[in-house]
Amino acid sequence: MNKDQIAGSAKIAKGTVKELSGKASGDAKLKSTGKVDRFWGRIQKAIGGLRSTLVGK
Repeated sequence: MNKDQIAGSAKIAKGTVKELSGKASGDAKLKSTGKVDRFWGRIQKAIGGLRSTLVGK
């Protein structure tokens, strides 16, 4: 795993926590922010995987 994959996984985890907290508290803004964080985390993780494949690290 490279740094993009690790950072992406961290964003996914952070987004999941935010989304669940927003769902539990009824805070729609926190819930949607969590979904956005998860989305960008998946993108960053995918870019890291692509970079790893192309560079070979």
